[in-house]
Amino acid sequence: MNNQVNRGQFLKELGLKGSALMAFYCLGSVTACKSEETPAPVTPTNNNNGGSVTPPATTKIDFSLDLKSEDYRKLKTEGSFVYKDKIIIANVKGGTFVALSKECTHEGITVAYRLEQNDFWCSLHGSEFATDGKVEKSPAGTPLKVYKTELIDDILKVSE
Repeated sequence: MNNQVNRGQFLKELGLKGSALMAFYCLGSVTACKSEETPAPVTPTNNNNGGSVTPPATTKIDFSLDLKSEDYRKLKTEGSFVYKDKIIIANVKGGTFVALSKECTHEGITVAYRLEQNDFWCSLHGSEFATDGKVEKSPAGTPLKVYKTELIDDILKVSE
């Protein structure tokens, strides 16, 4: 004999009726009586290499870093790098500045700059990217996004 009852039957047996029953039911089920629309969840995009990466935010990139400040002073040294928001900014071999998206396009792990190899490297699966963002070694199959850099009097401007 099956002794299971559904929620509605259970509540009726408790003696709840009409609006009291509906109010109780709505409290128990977040989506059943919600009048506001809930935004659809962000679905990761497939990069055709088995991994997926969440699409980047649509905000426009345009900021400046003061290389005299404590936070960014180290960027004056060749081989150093910093992260700002979703970007890695590096003083690459030859003393030029490069700004790329910081998340590996394979699975979204933060990349680091390597001076000896003059590349950006993902420590999780070993993907490597050139200073122009192009994939040098898989499993990543999509390049990193490149941002413009301009240095004027110790102010490094990064933009799209």
